[in-house]
Amino acid sequence: MSAKVAVVYYSSTGNVHQLARAVAEGAEKAGAEVRLRRVPELAPEAAIDANPAWREHVEATRDVDIATLDDLSWADAYALGSPTRFGNISSQLKQFIDTTGGLWQQGVMADKPATGFTSAHNAHGGNESTLLALYNTFHHWGSLIVAPGFTDPVVYGAGGNPYGTSHAAGTGDPSEETLAAARYQGERLATITARLQATAG
Repeated sequence: MSAKVAVVYYSSTGNVHQLARAVAEGAEKAGAEVRLRRVPELAPEAAIDANPAWREHVEATRDVDIATLDDLSWADAYALGSPTRFGNISSQLKQFIDTTGGLWQQGVMADKPATGFTSAHNAHGGNESTLLALYNTFHHWGSLIVAPGFTDPVVYGAGGNPYGTSHAAGTGDPSEETLAAARYQGERLATITARLQATAG
């Protein structure tokens, strides 16, 4: 039985979107069934229009389905991604997480593997603290955190963040090394999920 992985993310100008797609590709490579979902945009149109890259990304990703609580119920594992907002996750992803109380009370996310990925303007712009903040949610959900650690050389090629794949957006689009690390992270998540399913069966 293949694992079912929900990749849920928020991206304003596209960097986290590219990481999300790479995580999804890695999970699919490991045999998982994947749902790639974006959370709703909350920013006012005026703010989006003030940044051409933001507006371009909003228009370019309208075909990506919006995340729902059903996606969390459906999945065996989670990969959540967000840009850094002052060392924390974006309000858009936080708003979605804040709707999961009912599922949490039912234990829906408990014992399911979960991982995170992020992007900040520069290498020390809050990437690690954003992932640790996101992992606080996983602790409360009772999920099993599956960080990449230093389990593969590809992690070093992407800057060596053991908490999750991160990108320094000030350098431009994510490099192939960073995308390779994101694919590995998705593959690792799906592989470990499948192992847990096999032992539970």
